[in-house]
Amino acid sequence: MNIKQYLDSTYLKTPAQNGLSQAENILIAKGFIQEAIDENFKLIMIRPDIVSIAKKMIVDAKSTVHIGTVIDFPEGKSGLEAKLAEATQAIEDGADDLDFVCNYEAFKEGNVDLVKEEILKCTKLGLFHNKVVKWIIEVAALSDKQIIQLSALIKNIVITNFKEENYSSVFVKSSTGFYKTDNNLPNGATVPTILLMLENASPLPVKAAGGVRTYEEAVEMIRLGVKRIGTSGASAIANGQKAQGEY
Repeated sequence: MNIKQYLDSTYLKTPAQNGLSQAENILIAKGFIQEAIDENFKLIMIRPDIVSIAKKMIVDAKSTVHIGTVIDFPEGKSGLEAKLAEATQAIEDGADDLDFVCNYEAFKEGNVDLVKEEILKCTKLGLFHNKVVKWIIEVAALSDKQIIQLSALIKNIVITNFKEENYSSVFVKSSTGFYKTDNNLPNGATVPTILLMLENASPLPVKAAGGVRTYEEAVEMIRLGVKRIGTSGASAIANGQKAQGEY
């Protein structure tokens, strides 16, 4: 198993979250991008304003590392037009993967039509441009029943509206890694939540994001059936160490 080809190395903190200037934060992001190139990870996951920087670094290095970015991150409630505009810019800047935050609060409130429309139209935009689309459902904000329902909803929209050859390019993803839970409960991928997603999103692939911090945990997720793992500690995981990051 080449675990590096399952890892989406991730750096999504803003300058404010790090207490840094924009320039200082870009330097950290560049370090993650260079590490992804050097380690040959599957993908580097960064914020939209860093995509063009990553594209230049990867092209200059003649690397095969893919570029992923997050859309409407981390709350997912900016609305359809904002999602489409941000995704369109990311595509123009060179992103390969678009990780949209689903409007899970609207879903919880019963506004299913709104959620259906954004999943359909944003997925259509990504697939039209031959991009991988991932839908972050934020499992820590949902009950088990809601995880089942939302995973199935995304699956049903995809299989109803797109060709079978597209299924492997639309993921259901567990977490932003930024959701604040009570009492330090897990805010991302756990075995029970990933199993619910796998059972109800299939045939769409699943990405386990948030909470995978060791090589053994990553292998366990892969054996369960996940196709990607999002982590800010990709290098540590790949080298058999414990990741220290929160994500």
